Amino acid sequence: MKRKTAFIHSNDYLNYNFNDDHPFNQKRIAMTIDLLRMMNLLEDSDLVAPRMAEDEELALIHDRQYIEVVKEAGHAEQTPALAASFGIGTEDCPAFVNMHEATALAVGGTLRAAELVMAGEYQHAVNLAGGLHHGFRGRASGFCIYNDCSVAIAYLRQKYDARVLYIDTDAHHGDGVQWAFYDDPNVLTLSFHETGKYLFPGTGNITERGDGQGYGFSVNVPLDAFTEDDSWLEAYYAVLPTVARGFKPDIIVTQNGCDAHTFDPLTHLSTTMRIYQEVPRLARDLADELCDGRLIATGGGGYDIWRVVPRAWSLLWAELSGQDVPQDTRIPQTWIDKYQAESPVQLAPTMFDPEGIFPDIPRRPEITTKNKNTVEKALLYCPKG
Repeated sequence: MKRKTAFIHSNDYLNYNFNDDHPFNQKRIAMTIDLLRMMNLLEDSDLVAPRMAEDEELALIHDRQYIEVVKEAGHAEQTPALAASFGIGTEDCPAFVNMHEATALAVGGTLRAAELVMAGEYQHAVNLAGGLHHGFRGRASGFCIYNDCSVAIAYLRQKYDARVLYIDTDAHHGDGVQWAFYDDPNVLTLSFHETGKYLFPGTGNITERGDGQGYGFSVNVPLDAFTEDDSWLEAYYAVLPTVARGFKPDIIVTQNGCDAHTFDPLTHLSTTMRIYQEVPRLARDLADELCDGRLIATGGGGYDIWRVVPRAWSLLWAELSGQDVPQDTRIPQTWIDKYQAESPVQLAPTMFDPEGIFPDIPRRPEITTKNKNTVEKALLYCPKG
């Protein structure tokens, strides 16, 4: 059954553009929209325009001085020397023209999603330009300038007094959101990510459980490198329902980075497109069960923009809007014809990865056992239901 779900979008989202060589490339959103339209999964009536986040809203999370530095850096001919102290002008987060405006629009998209869902106008809302989970109070980090997830959660707390369950399935730990609410028992952050032993940002250990009254409300599931679908999903299904039912949220906010796929060039996990249908499906079912369906989904990481992100985010939209994508669904040839010439790799012909196309994972039993132990420890002190 098709559900009333908002697709928050503006073509101005593509202005969040560090440079042509940077791995964070929002062309992936345009490619996703093209794929959805060619599959008849997205209509004009689904689209909702974002709004700009106001400075007062950004300041719910970010320091005022940092906001002013972001504004200045986006309008200067040369990056101000002071910007480096705020993480701007680095290889990860170089300054770009209109940086404040582009990022405030991405934040405003997630705020718009929150308003629509809390007002009951839509059951779910998707903002693929969001998911900038590494942004800190006074520092850019990991391709993220402002942290839309944190700002939206703070907004939900302030305006609606809502208890928020934040679910982060990016391959990189959702550090910025975790630290923003580390002592808040009304926000539970749950992150499934590759262990930080060898991957940025290096945090997300099981022992990061929260502080003070918020102890137990930060839950981390660091998975071993080369974790494949079965073990990844086993952890997801073991932890998420237990934590969600124990916490009893008023709304769920998800970050849907899709860089855990084996094709992703920046991480070391080994999942396939299968998990990108299962992840939003369970989150949606729990939202139905626990909070009248209220769910906001954001984008996130994903650096194979050709073979992974458009397929993964199309599955996200299909699940949240109640549209089925069968396992044998083929990619429309018109979409392949449009993008194949500029793609450095052969585009996938099907929505799901056929079984057996990826090599077996060495140490698979050892990795699976290690992840089972991680799950047991992750559940020790969190709410359980």
